[in-house]
Amino acid sequence: MLTIAVFGSGRGSNFHAILSAMQQGTIPGARIALVVSNNSAAGILDVARAGGIPAVHCSRPQFPTDESYAAHLLHLLHGHGVDLIALAGYMKRVPPPVVAAFRNRIVNIHPALLPGFGGPGMYGMHVHEAVIAAGATRSGASVHVVDEEYDRGPVLLQREVPVDPGETPATLAAKVLRVEHELYPEVIRRIAGGSLKLPAERGEPVTDRG
Repeated sequence: MLTIAVFGSGRGSNFHAILSAMQQGTIPGARIALVVSNNSAAGILDVARAGGIPAVHCSRPQFPTDESYAAHLLHLLHGHGVDLIALAGYMKRVPPPVVAAFRNRIVNIHPALLPGFGGPGMYGMHVHEAVIAAGATRSGASVHVVDEEYDRGPVLLQREVPVDPGETPATLAAKVLRVEHELYPEVIRRIAGGSLKLPAERGEPVTDRG
């Protein structure tokens, strides 16, 4: 059984998509054991608690040092027997000791086709604004392994969407979010089933054209 912790900062729509797939039986062999948010008011905590999943607010300002913060996160993760961390709209950098302890066992979903439109500052609507400003004709979502650099870990799976004439950041965001909700559960299903191995080799990602 693959035991997962989900980290999120907002409403948790990708978490909800993964959880719904599990409840529908389309992700056998996996369970969500813990949800962590740096935001005490995050909707992801409410979704988790409604589903009977332990949900914890844990943020750096609660602790006197970076080391004590990271140690507490590791205590939570090990205490719940976590095998894999899935970042779902998590707006903080994962502390280096956690990345080291879970090397090649942290994944994230990004609202663009990496390696393009990733890195510092490339989150939320900023990504879609940059895609449109660049004149790109395709965008999409990428699930990648998390390392010490923003959005630079190996890409596991991507799904594309067209950028239509007259597209706005808001319409593109909605289009990409729909495929995120399909892609992330699919990646978790493949990891749990063993058909997608971690770590992935660097190189061409698998791309599903939407």
